[in-house]
Amino acid sequence: MTIRASLPRRAVAELVGTAGLLVVVIGSGIQAAGLSRDTGVALVANSLASAVGLGLIITLFGPLSGAHLNPVVTLTTWWARRQGGEGTTGWEALVYTAAQTAGAVAGALLAEVMFGRTPGVLSTQVRGGGHLLVGEIVATAGLVLVIQGLERIGRAKLVPAAVAAYIGCAIWFTSSGSFANPAGTVGRAFSDSFTGIAPQSLPGFVAAQLVGGAAGLALAGFLYGGTGRRAGRGAARQAGRVTGREAEGGMGEAPSARPAYEAVS
Repeated sequence: MTIRASLPRRAVAELVGTAGLLVVVIGSGIQAAGLSRDTGVALVANSLASAVGLGLIITLFGPLSGAHLNPVVTLTTWWARRQGGEGTTGWEALVYTAAQTAGAVAGALLAEVMFGRTPGVLSTQVRGGGHLLVGEIVATAGLVLVIQGLERIGRAKLVPAAVAAYIGCAIWFTSSGSFANPAGTVGRAFSDSFTGIAPQSLPGFVAAQLVGGAAGLALAGFLYGGTGRRAGRGAARQAGRVTGREAEGGMGEAPSARPAYEAVS
């Protein structure tokens, strides 16, 4: 089900959800690095925990805020609205992005505190090089394509599992480790750990993520066609969740509570 929530409640859901995601990513990285000196073993543990945690968070917060957890995902829903479909307004996108970024930083600090580390220490792990930026473009484009593609073919209920599986894979098959999230990238700068990123590496990674998001959105449009309301209605009808009022006017629920990571179940 989808909960009709006010913008403040949805913003808190985005903040808490993104904080939870960073706790999982950073916390599992710290734990894995502490238990094994083998980088490969540590990465297996970190990627598995990150994928499972992400899937759970999307499932929990999807019906409330859409569980974007990521400014790139929020921007894709804003773009869908601009194209005449359902999605976030400009103001809602701004609020969501601020909440996601604040949540990411809070989650990073909480993870540090949980493991007895000094919170607020910036990462010293420089991630530079054009090949890493290419990796981020690919990772983010793939993420957007998975979300948009499933929604446009009426399989939105598969998004939580599919996104979790994609991120788990992308951590391995991309050179950058698949950050694929501007807010999460900023949050990771506040952890000098296995999953951290030095502040000087942020501009390149965030820019690459925005480029990747745009590329993924364009590719989804080319492959599947249709944006926003028509695609959203098709998914809802196929999932058996649309009411008569929605079928006629698409007014059954608040636009901003619609897809992105939202599960239709």
